[in-house]
Amino acid sequence: MTSQQSMQGMSASATATLPGLSTIKDSPAVERALSRSKIYLLISWSLLYPEDEEFLDYLRCGEFVEDGRTALDALEIALGANGGDQAKARLILIRELLNQVESLIASECVNWQLSDLQSEHRRVFSNVITLDCPPYETLFGNDHVFAQSHVMGDISGFYKAFGVELSKDIHERLDHLSVEFEFMHFLSYKESYALCHDGPEKTQIVIDAQKKFVKNHIGRWVPLFCRMLTKKADSGLFKLVADMTAEWMEFETVFLGVTPQPYTETDYRPATFSSPEGQTYECGAQDQGNELTMLLNEVGAQSFMDVKDKDKESEEGRPSGTA
Repeated sequence: MTSQQSMQGMSASATATLPGLSTIKDSPAVERALSRSKIYLLISWSLLYPEDEEFLDYLRCGEFVEDGRTALDALEIALGANGGDQAKARLILIRELLNQVESLIASECVNWQLSDLQSEHRRVFSNVITLDCPPYETLFGNDHVFAQSHVMGDISGFYKAFGVELSKDIHERLDHLSVEFEFMHFLSYKESYALCHDGPEKTQIVIDAQKKFVKNHIGRWVPLFCRMLTKKADSGLFKLVADMTAEWMEFETVFLGVTPQPYTETDYRPATFSSPEGQTYECGAQDQGNELTMLLNEVGAQSFMDVKDKDKESEEGRPSGTA
């Protein structure tokens, strides 16, 4: 899967210049898909660890809030009867949260250096997988490595079905919230393209994939994660992002007409598991721990890992293999 930065160029202008598509490209359906794609991208990028100043600059110059408002404006206009009043109410709440983000940027973030944003990210998410609000799907509702590998395999299957894989620039797991949201960004953008080029049958395939991914994946674990993140962050940028993400998930389930079975606090599992032999493993930081190695081997998805990271593991003598 490509990085968030490289996906930013996808916008309504991508279809606006295509000849013979004036009726389709201006349709509410295309606008809805493009606007949803942008919101997913904004949330996805905001949750990644900031390796450089690009996202911080995006915040400080006001474009994060501006792009969010633009997407909400277009979505509200194009929404029509899709989702009804409940969906529109969620968009109003997201707009209010963007206003709070704007105020926070003006009062605090405008003076931040990269180290400040990185410190805030570490405060909330830690340097390793925090137990307070882990942004990884397989740590929710899966109390055994085999259940985790099943979920990881299903996620991998979605990605492979649409020909995407993790970029080498993003050292994260397949089930990281940012990666899953970028996948939804990709699907909703692909929907807009399919509406203009591929006809109703292929368009429906993309729509159905979005519904299934929300119902079976992000719609199940992200609401609980957002409650945990709100509690852990308490205040600041990531608290607002958590609230915005929670409202967005409410919007999406209504808009797509799906009813996920969300996890509750009792479904959360700690970041450890036991093999059949009783040996205990722990998650490693930045995807270099034993758990991901075993899970990827289990589902045959080792190719998603950076080769240099795998080689580094071999050099350092870290054990790997299937459970």
